[in-house]
Amino acid sequence: MMLTFVLVAGSLAAGAAVLLLLPLIRQRTDSRPAAGFAAGGVLCVLLLGGAGLYAALSNYSWVDSPAMADSPAAMAAKLAKRLGDTPADLDGWLMLGRTYAALEQFPLASRAYQRADRIANGQNVEAIIGIAESILAQDFEQLRGGAGHLIERALLLEPNHPKALLYGAFGAMSRGETASARERFTRMLTLNPPPQIRNIIEKQLLAMDGAPAEPGAPAEQGAAAEQGAKVAVHVTLAPSLAAKVPAGALLFVAARDPKAPGPPFAAKRLPATFPVDVELSAADAMLPSRRIASGQQLEIVARVALGGTPTATSGDPFGQVSYHVGKDGKLNIVIDRLSP
Repeated sequence: MMLTFVLVAGSLAAGAAVLLLLPLIRQRTDSRPAAGFAAGGVLCVLLLGGAGLYAALSNYSWVDSPAMADSPAAMAAKLAKRLGDTPADLDGWLMLGRTYAALEQFPLASRAYQRADRIANGQNVEAIIGIAESILAQDFEQLRGGAGHLIERALLLEPNHPKALLYGAFGAMSRGETASARERFTRMLTLNPPPQIRNIIEKQLLAMDGAPAEPGAPAEQGAAAEQGAKVAVHVTLAPSLAAKVPAGALLFVAARDPKAPGPPFAAKRLPATFPVDVELSAADAMLPSRRIASGQQLEIVARVALGGTPTATSGDPFGQVSYHVGKDGKLNIVIDRLSP
């Protein structure tokens, strides 16, 4: 791009120089000598002056700054290029996965980790968990699906892996396997986790000890009914995207906390027919300890799953709205954009 600019600018400068210099160097009819010195002066002013003004006023950096050269994006590009020449470099693919994850380019991170997983013949725990985390970053509902299966694979290879234990415990809770979740949380406490993680685990154990053994039991349902918190939205599809929604497509509506990543507070799967009214409440929770409650500021996302799964894919039509539980009534969500 910059080379093209330089060529065009140089051509324009040369054209301007020709137009200005021709009258000065042309043979005069009155036999007086051509203005050679004047022509040289004009040429110097035109070229050097123009270059000086551009250098003084332009904000373009002709040399990449060290910060730019060492940025995660630049490092990822260099590493990806190098791995094209060394495709069997396991550590390189793991590093590329970590770099893409840091850049929040989760589909690319997943592909890098998948490559590492193939190279390691399915025996590298970091690669397996990297794939799972990339999937969960896009859709935490997959803790009960593909990502959850990957976590179980990692636990078979390394039963005391901290990340695998934490995700595995939450996965067990989402499936109603309370005993397994409690055992995994307890085992993780023996690994001396960081204080913030220990606090989360202890709260989960207290909630499990004070709640019914299985989610959906009568006492839990009674507490949810007493709370009465819910989200109500009216979902419509923008006419410009109507052609992108095939017959039989599924609609997923989920309530998330944008400031606290984790499983949705509630989610529903519906036929993608519009318009549609949707209500989410504690009865739609994925985890018994993570439910909709009054006072929460949530983000409600309505997405048409073109692939038929809860995992968001590029091109999925979606819309979203911010919702204050207990304060907002029924809000409108217009599905008017596509997932990147």
